Amino acid sequence: MLGVATDPLSVLDGERAMDEDRLNMEIRKFLKIVGITSQREIELAIRRAIATGQITGSETLSATMVLTIPAIGLAHQIDGTLGLA
Repeated sequence: MLGVATDPLSVLDGERAMDEDRLNMEIRKFLKIVGITSQREIELAIRRAIATGQITGSETLSATMVLTIPAIGLAHQIDGTLGLA
């Protein structure tokens, strides 16, 4: 007989530690805000940089996003590129 895997997010000392559905929804809401505001800030910064001649608009820009949640010791970095042309 196979054992049932225990999800470390849902059980703590035999009791439910949190509402996983609520956690999922809260994470999704946070990430939606992050995505919308980040896109807006990136677009504005790129338009300003083109307008001032800092960039031409044909570059590929390096980008880094850092997610931190100090209370749980989370520091997660995502590196990528943004091709403009």
